[in-house]
Amino acid sequence: MSAMDFLRLCLIGSQIVLALAMAFAMYRLIRGPRAQDRILGLDTFYVNAMLLLVVFGIRRASTLYFEAALIVGMLGFVSTVALAKFLMRGEVIE
Repeated sequence: MSAMDFLRLCLIGSQIVLALAMAFAMYRLIRGPRAQDRILGLDTFYVNAMLLLVVFGIRRASTLYFEAALIVGMLGFVSTVALAKFLMRGEVIE
């Protein structure tokens, strides 16, 4: 097995594992008993989506996926902070 075949196999394996982690995060997002669990599921989901985009960008050798991952990361962080602030204070904008 050559190095390129091994790299391709590792990238496919990591995509499968990240997709499985996204499925578990989606389960927590839907079935979370409390709002905090749902926010944690959303946070985990966007991080896994960002990593899946990065791995897909490595596999396709395209920088467009890295830029999309950066946007997903920024929007996910802002949404997590806004939801946490809403749960603590009851309002997002003071």
